[in-house]
Amino acid sequence: MVRINVKEIEEKARESFERAWLETAELLKGKGVLGSERDICKGRSHVVMDVVERFRQVFLELGFIEVINPLVVEEIDVYKQYGLEAPAILDRCYYLASLPRPDVGLSTDKIEQMKALGVALDDERVRRLQTVLHDYKKGRVSGDDLVEKVAEALLVEDTLSMKILDEVFPEFKELKPQASNLILRSHMTSAWFQTLSVLQHKLRHPIKLFSVGIRVRREQQEDSTHLRVHFGASSVILDEEVSVEDGKLLATKILSSFGFSELKFKQKEVTAKYYAPKTEYEVFGYNEKLGWVELANFGLYSPVALARYGIEYPVLNLGIGVERVVAALYGFSDIREVEYPQFYGEWKLSDGELASMIYVDKKPFERLGFKIADSIVKCIEDNKDAPSPCEIVAFDGEAYGKKVRVMVYEHDPGVKLVGPAAFNVVYVVDGNVVGIPPKGMDDVEIVRMARERGISTGIRYLDAIASLCAYEIIKALKQGDKEVNVRIRIAKQLSDVNLGIEDVALNYISSKRKRIDIRGPVFIGVKAAIQDE
Repeated sequence: MVRINVKEIEEKARESFERAWLETAELLKGKGVLGSERDICKGRSHVVMDVVERFRQVFLELGFIEVINPLVVEEIDVYKQYGLEAPAILDRCYYLASLPRPDVGLSTDKIEQMKALGVALDDERVRRLQTVLHDYKKGRVSGDDLVEKVAEALLVEDTLSMKILDEVFPEFKELKPQASNLILRSHMTSAWFQTLSVLQHKLRHPIKLFSVGIRVRREQQEDSTHLRVHFGASSVILDEEVSVEDGKLLATKILSSFGFSELKFKQKEVTAKYYAPKTEYEVFGYNEKLGWVELANFGLYSPVALARYGIEYPVLNLGIGVERVVAALYGFSDIREVEYPQFYGEWKLSDGELASMIYVDKKPFERLGFKIADSIVKCIEDNKDAPSPCEIVAFDGEAYGKKVRVMVYEHDPGVKLVGPAAFNVVYVVDGNVVGIPPKGMDDVEIVRMARERGISTGIRYLDAIASLCAYEIIKALKQGDKEVNVRIRIAKQLSDVNLGIEDVALNYISSKRKRIDIRGPVFIGVKAAIQDE
């Protein structure tokens, strides 16, 4: 299994990026994951996307048509919609900038620098390079393709092409972004006007549209109540008779479908300028943990804003914050945990997830091996109380042209064939991994908890050890060995009973200060004699 030595590679890259880039490719020689026995886990969706999908279905059931609105709009759209308020709104917007295409020439010094790097230049290669640089300036060659095109023009490797651009053409590194008049939408409204202006005469009234997508706002910082990028479930109704009451009715229908039975509407004192005065409302839903949470707002678009887009009919707009709904549904107090649980959320693995990460380590992986393992298990189950010293035949047969005789034994006098922990089962309870007997020990709290609410892996020590014995016997048969002896006495850790646990589970258990306790007297002995026929 490949594991990246991060510090070593970083050091190599500092010395020479190109050499490190080439050499470290040798590390990536995996056999493949998809379709392997480890590729058996069911996927898991993000809660925000689950709610996005629920919004989509609710809107569709209410007869709305889904559209995808432009994410990039022009600055002028904000002025059209907000009027004198536009500069304040634009302060919350991200402007798009791009790097200018430099006009790069091929001086004598640059040609000499390339030669010094080992490039065999002639008039034809110089001409091809000039063409590439000119096409890049004119936009006919994209930045993604520049390294490749330079390499083709000069007939060199792409690593040398990168070095040429880095050392010979510093103009590329010295470029500074130049802002445009394009912005990322901070409100879905920025794009609704464009959509409505082209659809107002193409669809039957009332026109009901919705779009669930991202909104981008230039917050000074992200905190428990502010995100720079978040999802909005936005809808519009265009019709001659649409009213504020439609907004209340629509908000109620949508939010009640998410389980919000208590809603209240509050008219905003200061109305956004793209809404008509006294038509904007905030919608609050109640959560027992968080109290009243603002979930949405709605209003009627101002006729002034509508006129600037040539829209001839009244329009109701309802916008719902998806992350706010998720927070209210599940009781999150920090919106960052909703959106980015990998960064801000508490790491949680269920007992079921942990149990799925515990596995039998060494297994024979062929029919004979499983047959031998089953024979060992049955022998021990049938003779577990046999007094010692004793030897009992578990398997007697032929394989690979050889005779195989497998015995379960206990040579110490005055005990039984196996120890009491041989039949322990591995459980996970409250993040702890424990081995407990099939019955008894109810006075031990962890045992009682495991039986009451723990998750069983279904793995007994006996089964895992029998698998190890079969694995060793099959290996001995293939290697030509004459005997095998496996003796497990006291179990102290998972590996003692041929069990493994994935690193993720181990890291989780350690970070949560949980424990792995599978201690117990196992005392299983298995030996095999192998003879040529």
